[in-house]
Amino acid sequence: MIDFSGRLPLSLGQVVATPGALAALDQADMTPLPLLVRHARGDWGDLDDEDRQANDDAVRNGGRVLSAYHLPTGEKLWIITEADRSSTTLLLPSEY
Repeated sequence: MIDFSGRLPLSLGQVVATPGALAALDQADMTPLPLLVRHARGDWGDLDDEDRQANDDAVRNGGRVLSAYHLPTGEKLWIITEADRSSTTLLLPSEY
């Protein structure tokens, strides 16, 4: 993970969520904000080292960034920020 010294390295653009992501967050009694902050700060969640490195490179070079987080219910949630930083989407892997 990149050390961004507390600053947010990733512009999220417009943040949207799918109905499935909203339902999963509701079932886990969570709001999306903590996960969005982790994503924006470069905490990519439950990814392997290769995917973490790809995200670090994408932040530096303007590529698409994907984070994956397991909710307390066990459900996996993805957060994807587009390469042009125009939008960030919260979704379930099954909704991709």
